[in-house]
Amino acid sequence: MAIFLTKESKVLVQGMTGAEGMKHTRRMLAAGTRIVGGVNPRKAGRKVDLDGTEIPVFGSVREGMDATGADVTVVFVPPPFAKAAVIEAADAGIGLAVVITEGIPVHDAVAFHAHARTRGTRIIGPNCPGVITPGQSNAGIIPADIAPRPGRIGLVSKSGTLTYQLMHELRDIGFTSAVGIGGDPVIGTTHIDCLTAFENDPETELIVLIGEIGGDAEERAAAYVTQHITKPVIGYIAGFTAPEGKTMGHAGAIVSGSSGTAEAKQKALEAAGVPVGATPTETAGLVRQKLGIPSPSDTSGSQGTSASSGARS
Repeated sequence: MAIFLTKESKVLVQGMTGAEGMKHTRRMLAAGTRIVGGVNPRKAGRKVDLDGTEIPVFGSVREGMDATGADVTVVFVPPPFAKAAVIEAADAGIGLAVVITEGIPVHDAVAFHAHARTRGTRIIGPNCPGVITPGQSNAGIIPADIAPRPGRIGLVSKSGTLTYQLMHELRDIGFTSAVGIGGDPVIGTTHIDCLTAFENDPETELIVLIGEIGGDAEERAAAYVTQHITKPVIGYIAGFTAPEGKTMGHAGAIVSGSSGTAEAKQKALEAAGVPVGATPTETAGLVRQKLGIPSPSDTSGSQGTSASSGARS
């Protein structure tokens, strides 16, 4: 099946007429996503031709929802206007808002997350690659050709690039859904939210959890796994060589003192029975080992490598 996004999802794109919005709307359409409209008050009433598909532009999310029955929006609105865009979507009653925009001020993110909760809108992001259900729908910027076939694995990740790498390495097995939750200090959908959804999805057999330094989300996820998750979980943590006090890539990826280190997260996950790979490739090997599937290039029948070997990234 899938979590959060299916072939039935009807998707609006806020900021579709901008350069990034247009580029990724084309890619989403090519992946089979049901894009039903764009949103731009200054261009309302127009239609945009994207490789032979005409997409109407609406003046507001509410107008788009009323005209099309949309239940998902993907936000490509620039940072100064992103807060207003997400609040508009929540006030319209959209079920899911995927906020791709990076560089949103933390106080803006806090405000629109709190507002969305009161309206029942799930937010993925901000500063995230989105969510993809291979063979069904793609809301965001995850390249659909990395892992085009549906499969047995559920993936939740803070990192976009590591999402792409694990999807590529496990493309022969395939995914039910992959969710890039974003690496900002304040995000909407968490590791725990995705773990719960994958646990309840009958077609997801194994969950891959990718974390990184900063905060305590992975430690909280580890505690949740112990109490609530019955399916196997395989982990990977990025940032073992990150220097203390320096932001690494994501705004939330910063170690302060003994808080938020990769080592602490690894220990918490392993204590919860979650094997943690030393590298993305080794993590993929642990997934194969758990599912009993050899590597496509492994003619000797080897089932993967030990989590205790290899240099950590």
